[in-house]
Amino acid sequence: MAQMSSVFGLWNTSPTRHTPLEDVQGVFSGSLVAALGLYFLASAGLLTGSTAGVAFLLHYATGVNFALAFFLLNLPFFYLSLKRLGPAFTIKTFIAIGLTSLLTDAQSRLFEIEQIHPGWAALLGGLLLGYGVLALYRHRASLGGVGILGVYLQERFGIRAGFVQLAIDMVVLAVAFAVTTPRVVLWSVLGAVVLNLFVAINHRADRYIAL
Repeated sequence: MAQMSSVFGLWNTSPTRHTPLEDVQGVFSGSLVAALGLYFLASAGLLTGSTAGVAFLLHYATGVNFALAFFLLNLPFFYLSLKRLGPAFTIKTFIAIGLTSLLTDAQSRLFEIEQIHPGWAALLGGLLLGYGVLALYRHRASLGGVGILGVYLQERFGIRAGFVQLAIDMVVLAVAFAVTTPRVVLWSVLGAVVLNLFVAINHRADRYIAL
């Protein structure tokens, strides 16, 4: 029975390698939680960094669908992912981005947030995004864009992925002053700081070695 369960991916006796089933649940749950975080931010009219932040900027400035913009903006980063991080990481990341895009688009059809304070949205959205990103990182996936770059730099040079993302997120949010109000940008900065500090503190290769 134990052998059959291992074959079908129900569990793995190796402490350093995920089974396919573990990867499926990790990528799905990480994408779902990340999509929920994005929905909290969007409900308060806030932004975040990375390619999601650029997608928010395009959405607020032009009305283009956020999920579509998020998916398309991530496509160029797959070359870096494939060349530097391998096909398995790239495939799982592609699936995670697709799932997050679809789930984010579906959130408003499933439930509606009528009112939320932007500070609370920033805190919840940042934490939920952080949990989602962390789950994906631990299953060798990401939400693309800066996440791919962050994972590569951490694995290649030991630079914390969260700090890489935080630096780039601040640039994206600085550009946001041209699109939205300073109040929105400042609350968005809070969300980005919460997200990236959470990832920087909790994502360490020497503490979590499973692949």
